[in-house]
Amino acid sequence: MKLRLIIVWILFFCLAGVAFAQQDAQYTQYMYNTISINPAYAGSRGVLSLTALHRDQWVGLDGAPKSQTFNIHAPVGNNVGLGFNVINDAIGPMQETSFDAAFSYTVPTSLSGKLSFGLKAGGHLLNIDYMGLRQFVPELTAADNIDQRFSPNFGAGMYYHSNRFYAGVSVPNILETRHFDEASDNNDASSFVSRERANYYLMTGYVFNLSPMLQFKPAMLGKIVNGAPLQLDLSANFLFANKVTLGGAYRWDSAWSALAGFQLSRGLMIGMAYDAEITDLGQASFNKGSFEVLLRFEVFGKSNAALYPRFF
Repeated sequence: MKLRLIIVWILFFCLAGVAFAQQDAQYTQYMYNTISINPAYAGSRGVLSLTALHRDQWVGLDGAPKSQTFNIHAPVGNNVGLGFNVINDAIGPMQETSFDAAFSYTVPTSLSGKLSFGLKAGGHLLNIDYMGLRQFVPELTAADNIDQRFSPNFGAGMYYHSNRFYAGVSVPNILETRHFDEASDNNDASSFVSRERANYYLMTGYVFNLSPMLQFKPAMLGKIVNGAPLQLDLSANFLFANKVTLGGAYRWDSAWSALAGFQLSRGLMIGMAYDAEITDLGQASFNKGSFEVLLRFEVFGKSNAALYPRFF
């Protein structure tokens, strides 16, 4: 057990000595958590929507990434949508909490088509505790820790959807924040723990009505960040009787995934996902894969009483 923890933290420490491109947290069930990557999605579901998600990555590996996210968004009239999003990420001795408020404005483009423009503003708090590494690197002192380091940020996005099709582009965090350690604050050295790179997202999907009781939705999410490989998620889901969703996904050169969702009531949905790594890390005996669980609750008002939860 201790050996696994040492491996993860030593890897983290090696990265901390040089600049590296830090990517946003990844989600297999991003299709139910879209506002976390695109502020233009705020209010697009036409109802008050609350979503909570928990992800355990590389289960069995001590210090592996864990993520939690919570968001709430709704239309507020006059083609305006508002939302709020909180994301907590932890890996080894590092913990980061991001929070932001989102605003969207929607322009009808056809009888069913709508184009939304979104902005968000917020920031994140970074904590790094090197205590667990000091037995391996004795020169680390309490001053090396990073406590509640705040960095502001903002993002933007566009999102188009009709009854069956959607597409969006976004940059959730535009500022490329540098997280300096205590030593670099007191001298002219340019070393830093990490740099928040701008992540560029492209997403699209289409719903095919195969029968009155069956729908099929292939979808794609692409993510580009300077200094890291292109990430491409391809998914295919079937929706049965507006109640049960089953499908799979492939993250390019990284993992295969299984997805399931259950519409427990008109306003309550639970989703689950499992990722099986196809990288060298996935072959390790202590890596049991990655798990996600998602809960979404929506409030339908009188104005949308005839609506049923959408597939996207």
